[in-house]
Amino acid sequence: MAPHPPRPTISSLTLRHPRSLSQETAINVKLLKAKIHQAVVTQTDLNYHGSITIDSDLLRATGLLPNEQVLVADCENGNRFETYVIPGPAGSGIIGVNGAAARLSNVGNRVIILAFVSVPPNEIPQHTARIIVCDKSNKIIERIEQKSTLH
Repeated sequence: MAPHPPRPTISSLTLRHPRSLSQETAINVKLLKAKIHQAVVTQTDLNYHGSITIDSDLLRATGLLPNEQVLVADCENGNRFETYVIPGPAGSGIIGVNGAAARLSNVGNRVIILAFVSVPPNEIPQHTARIIVCDKSNKIIERIEQKSTLH
């Protein structure tokens, strides 16, 4: 019986570009793109098609887009769910949890809404996450631009 060849170690593995084994491939890093912190759910609608409806002013402040995937964390019960954004009327303060996700939150619950982006390593020094903090009426009380590098 022939001996097995030595197993590669993590440090000996190199990811290569599929077209050329001589070029190393960079691995993108998933970074925070945008965060709406401590927004209050103003409505739930189990019979809607799905999604989360967000005041367009909050979307503009964070750079979130219609149909963009978001992760929602409910601060009251710990539930987390993924869905997509539907823009609500500007200035309305609406945070509406729709569809099946309506079973995971309640009107009056505080939520954190997060979006992430995949960034190549060479673009990390220029990346900045846009974060807003809301009051109980979902008005912006703080804006934070957080760099993705150590100071």
